Amino acid sequence: MGNFALVLHSHLPYVISHGKWPHGSVWLVEAATECYLPLLDMCDGLVEDGIQPNITIGITPVLAEQLADPTFPFELNEYLELKIGACNEDRIRFKQDGDTQMAALADYWLDYYTYFLDLFNKQYEHDIIGQFRKLQDLGAIELITSSATHGYSPLIGYDDALRAQFRVGVETYKKHFHRQPRGIWLPECAYRPGYEWTTPVGVDHTPRMRAGIEELLNEVGLRYFIVDSHLTEGGKPIGAYLARFEGLRKLWEQFELSQPPQPEKPTSPYELHWVGDIEGKQPVGVFTRHPKTTLQVWSGEHGYPGDGYYLDFHKKHFPGGNRYWRVTSAKAGLGEKQPYEPDKVDWRLGENADHFVSLVQQAISEAEASGVKNPVVCAPFDTELFGHWWFEGIRWIDLVIRKLQNTNATPITLGEKLDSVEVATRIHLPEGSWGEGGYHHIWYNADTEWTWEIIYDCERRMLDAVAKYGNTTKPELKKALTQMGRELLLLESSDWQFLISTVSARDYAEMRFRVHHRDFDRMHEILMVLANDGTLTEDQSLTWEEIALRDGLFADLTPDAWRGKQ
Repeated sequence: MGNFALVLHSHLPYVISHGKWPHGSVWLVEAATECYLPLLDMCDGLVEDGIQPNITIGITPVLAEQLADPTFPFELNEYLELKIGACNEDRIRFKQDGDTQMAALADYWLDYYTYFLDLFNKQYEHDIIGQFRKLQDLGAIELITSSATHGYSPLIGYDDALRAQFRVGVETYKKHFHRQPRGIWLPECAYRPGYEWTTPVGVDHTPRMRAGIEELLNEVGLRYFIVDSHLTEGGKPIGAYLARFEGLRKLWEQFELSQPPQPEKPTSPYELHWVGDIEGKQPVGVFTRHPKTTLQVWSGEHGYPGDGYYLDFHKKHFPGGNRYWRVTSAKAGLGEKQPYEPDKVDWRLGENADHFVSLVQQAISEAEASGVKNPVVCAPFDTELFGHWWFEGIRWIDLVIRKLQNTNATPITLGEKLDSVEVATRIHLPEGSWGEGGYHHIWYNADTEWTWEIIYDCERRMLDAVAKYGNTTKPELKKALTQMGRELLLLESSDWQFLISTVSARDYAEMRFRVHHRDFDRMHEILMVLANDGTLTEDQSLTWEEIALRDGLFADLTPDAWRGKQ
């Protein structure tokens, strides 16, 4: 007998006070409508039927702060009311055109949006975070954390800057979920070991020993994380990118020179392993993504979401933006898409769920045959894949959980699995991520190198300021230093490099990065005036007020987050 561990990573960058459409808070309300509310509703249904979902759900601190923001209910209600209005307008227009099929689809969406509007306002009382907390308190799910703003850990320049990301991540989790988190989703599943390192760009090229991720996690009481399979298989999963980008090559050479050779024999992806050799400290557990089962869902070419009967993500009806068409076929252009047929989806979902369950069962059997005791198939995904990119995905998860009951692959949370393991092998992991090429390419390349030069400069200035003024007894000076820290955390978000590299919202990402850099500089200027007992100008006071109002997340933040090892 073994286990199946579904892990969902819920994350969006800080957008709630930085624009609406096409980039901005619309991302948040879309994800809430299509992913988070349906996921909660699904879990509630399983619990009502006497089934524990046993899903491990990561909610990043920056996302939790937005979902708990007092302006969020107004944003979501406004969005849903607009969608409901669009459904009514579409239905009238379709009926006038004599298109009864499309008019029925408008009614379908009207029922969908009305249901989740009522669920959010009445049953959940505007509190999505509170509903996740209730499910965890019932033992139905496990919630894990991440770093504060999803900063890309291997490239953060200073240990104390990365400590701040993890410390704020843990403290924010405690604030919202009223307990200590046990696990963490490392941003982009990116890991770095400890070794002598220098920043690839910027003015500070002083070699310094930096702590491995597991050491920093240990400091804040985190017990496990997840990596992609290539990190436990050894070798060099870095593709052709090293030859194309000199900065990446230099980073890899630093790692290779500092680390022992990786084991030639791959470790099993079905077992928990320990990472860390810190005297007097427990090692940290690492779970491995199971490639075969997850590829079946992720693959754009062969994965379930590409089924012709599922809702097409890209084609939308304007002006309301509702989606009325199905995928039709992998090669169908937008003009060739056929109308969505909701009544024909259930049998495809059942077939896909059966296939996935058979893959999981087969994997467990093969692992047991190879000598692995109590194997676990770990399947991590971005939450936003389900419901948003793949509209039917939440219903598919529901079927999979139900069909796995009383099989050889019992659903389990990662925390429960950690508790059940008595003996595990200690391993050394190489540096890498689950990004394309397995290394840092998506976040560090010719198009993003400039962002890291700015980040390293701001990190150094923040740490210097904390060293000089962190113990101040002047309230205004401390507030200014803290707001500097907020801007640094937002600047470090890995989302900006990702969006620049994938060109999906490049202009927005570059604008956001420059705004947070500008505001960091402004707050540093204000800090210097206050530190020298000066008086702020009217413009400086208004600027501070504007920045603090717009970027007021992590209300309990203090400069102590950037202090060294404690």
